[in-house]
Amino acid sequence: MGVYNRAPLEVDRGRGARLWATDGTEYLDCVQGISTNGLGHAHPVLIEAVKEQAEKLWHVSNIFKIPGQEELADRLTESSFADVVFFTNSGTEAVECALKTARKYHAANGQPERIDIYGFDGAFHGRTYGAINAAANPSYTEGFGPKMQGFHQLKWGDHEALKAAIAEPNCAAIIVEPVQGEGGCRAMPDVCLRGLRELCDQHGVLIIFDEVQCGMGRSGKLWAHEWAGMAPDIMAVAKALGGGFPIGACLATTEAAKGMTVGAHGSTFGGNPLAMAVGLAAFNAINSDAILGNVNEIAGYLKQQLHGLKERFPDVIEDVRGKGLLIGLKLVPNNREFMGWARDEQHLLIAGGGDNCVRMLPPLNLTLDEAREAIEKLERTCESARSKAKAAA
Repeated sequence: MGVYNRAPLEVDRGRGARLWATDGTEYLDCVQGISTNGLGHAHPVLIEAVKEQAEKLWHVSNIFKIPGQEELADRLTESSFADVVFFTNSGTEAVECALKTARKYHAANGQPERIDIYGFDGAFHGRTYGAINAAANPSYTEGFGPKMQGFHQLKWGDHEALKAAIAEPNCAAIIVEPVQGEGGCRAMPDVCLRGLRELCDQHGVLIIFDEVQCGMGRSGKLWAHEWAGMAPDIMAVAKALGGGFPIGACLATTEAAKGMTVGAHGSTFGGNPLAMAVGLAAFNAINSDAILGNVNEIAGYLKQQLHGLKERFPDVIEDVRGKGLLIGLKLVPNNREFMGWARDEQHLLIAGGGDNCVRMLPPLNLTLDEAREAIEKLERTCESARSKAKAAA
């Protein structure tokens, strides 16, 4: 189906932060499958995990116990607020499970009327029906029938509207990305996240965090909300959890998941042995002082250099946003054209985003030399953008 506006680049192979096209052209990849290849392309630890498991067992379905599931679930719960985990194949499925878990919680408490879930403008939670309604981006919902009941959107930063929504008697949950990805790399301030926790506790409302993109070490901590010193009730994760292999997970406290009893939810492929083996290898590698320390070091360097570029090219870069290695540049020129100049002229791959932003989503093990190279390529792209603007004037 013609649903993708693909870049004119035919990919062949990758290694670390490098990607090669079929014509042999080498690129510095700061997209990494849209924040998915947390350890870069073809990491040897992940390759070994795939090979070893592929020779043993691929799939049996969840009618049997899968030891790898329990092992990875233990790792996730030991390293988070959560008590229980449901494994999925993707981030949007993890979000779908989170939405169902929140509503089931209130039904289990004898309040089935509490179905209202509030999200924020600029959000992106995936492409399933529940996920697109939770985000309510018109470009993703138009043409797919009437809006689903019980989903509402708030304006980012409108504290009074948020307070009023949480106080509504039928409010079930608030869903938010601690750092928006597709929406323009906006980070919710730590003080706001702590205030959200207090308000939701007062009114018996659950907090769902979508850390599909900003979680798994990308912020410089394993989970982005850790910077605020608080925790949600339910959380969706995916992307870097599999290091490029399809996997997602919905994490929850025992209390929040009280309605998810036998038969309430399921998945044929979710948590299959192959995904669990790769997920466990990726998690163990990322949840380490070496990787998390590197994220903070490289992010600090990139932010400093990018602010320098913003000062030198105010006609190109309007703002530097994000947290850790989820970095956004709000641009003056069209972001899609800028991405094309970076790709075609400098062989630098960057991602698009809302609010006319481009995103830098490099592997979490990016080296300082590679970071310097990325800045040099961005600088030359800014020079090119300035020249093109002058020529067009």
